[in-house]
Amino acid sequence: MNGWTEGIQNAIQYIEDNLTEKLDIEDIAAKAYVSPFYFQKIFNVLCGFTVGEYIRNRRLTLAAEELSDFGIKVIDAAVKYGYDSPDSFTRAFMKFHGISPSAAKKKGVKIKSFAPLKIKLTLEGGTMIEYKIVKKAAFTIVGKCRMFNADTSYQKIPEFWTEHYKNGGGEIIKGMFGACVDSNGTEFNYFIADMYFPWNEIPDGCTTKTFSEGLWAVFPYHGECPKALQEVDTKIWSEWLPNCKEYELSGNYSLEFYLESDHGEIWVPVVKKK
Repeated sequence: MNGWTEGIQNAIQYIEDNLTEKLDIEDIAAKAYVSPFYFQKIFNVLCGFTVGEYIRNRRLTLAAEELSDFGIKVIDAAVKYGYDSPDSFTRAFMKFHGISPSAAKKKGVKIKSFAPLKIKLTLEGGTMIEYKIVKKAAFTIVGKCRMFNADTSYQKIPEFWTEHYKNGGGEIIKGMFGACVDSNGTEFNYFIADMYFPWNEIPDGCTTKTFSEGLWAVFPYHGECPKALQEVDTKIWSEWLPNCKEYELSGNYSLEFYLESDHGEIWVPVVKKK
């Protein structure tokens, strides 16, 4: 558990040490010894906001402090904290602080502060998470696929599902699975999918994805969705994974398997620790 906590904290410290430099998610995740795909998911669950939001809020906090305390030029603050233009910096600054960068230079003006994170995972006791390790043969899913950015996926994916059913997609792809598959570290492909069998035709506008044979940690959830699913998902990343001594994360993907409207499973690929 200590090693896991230290890895996440190392990644946060790396962000803090490089807030005025270009930050790459691959480099950040490497400090926590996990893939960018999993790091962003775990960070979001543990912290309640995305990696991108954390970086943006910390940069805007430091920029405001420099404008207020040292009176640096707005354009210099914009460049230093990674904005393409003073206008884009001003829009982000006003959204976060509620005042313009120029106003922040005035004496006595209140600015918001977003403090650096300190991760501390503790065992509360009395909580249990049900799971099983299952070896699955290779299988293929088929469905509608769309690419999402990790920063906006929580808002955009539900819209994708609504659009799918509103446009009659449920008659073609019922939606047995919701599958996240890493694309490039910052973005990932999300499938609304069913199981695919090679003797069936691939419907227009759909694509397939094959998952190799391997071990999966399978976590059932019961109750009203999305609340029940999200509660189990949070426990996986904040309780089960930090304390799991036998298995570690494998491929850069995870699946939600919807059995009924009020119960299903979360599948996470794993391998035995060496």
